[in-house]
Amino acid sequence: MIKVLIADDHPIFRRGLIQILNEVPDLFAIEEARSGEEALLKARNARYDLVLMDISMPGRGGLDALKVLKEHQPKLPVLVISMHPEEQYAVRAFRAGAAGYLNKECAWDELMSAVKKVMQGGKYISPSVAETLVTSLDGNPEKPLEELLSNREYQVFRMIADGKTVGAIALELALSVKTISTHRTRVLEKLNLANNSELMHYALTHNLTR
Repeated sequence: MIKVLIADDHPIFRRGLIQILNEVPDLFAIEEARSGEEALLKARNARYDLVLMDISMPGRGGLDALKVLKEHQPKLPVLVISMHPEEQYAVRAFRAGAAGYLNKECAWDELMSAVKKVMQGGKYISPSVAETLVTSLDGNPEKPLEELLSNREYQVFRMIADGKTVGAIALELALSVKTISTHRTRVLEKLNLANNSELMHYALTHNLTR
């Protein structure tokens, strides 16, 4: 059987993925993790054939967990399944070592096609992801400033752009307000912005909002 680890902090979504995978009888043995830390802990204590990982999780985010996981198990295929549009996170996911990137609104057949592809050692890239990757590799020397942000800084940047307060972000990510404030300061510095209003305007003009 194919041993799968599903890392996502939403129990309803985990249940849905399990139901989808179990539509193929006796093929998958599935375990669950509710955070990036739990996923890394389970991966240290057991061997998996495939990991399905969300990006936005409390504590250590999915991209950081993915990077650490691939450092220790470079051959383990990780398929990222996220609520975020491909153009906003796919490039970062592939740079961190993902074997594929899917939006959570994908159809059942696309998910199963992606699972099959990455299990065979390939990369699953949807047409929209392919376009995003080509754009990121087009040789343009003037890269967007947001590419200077770390994965955590980018996550905080996106959440502020969505109108969330520092306190709300800290609560959602299970981090301290001080830590989030530090990330916010670094984001503003790297993007040459003065305040949250300018940050939100930057996100809107660069199509980085939901």
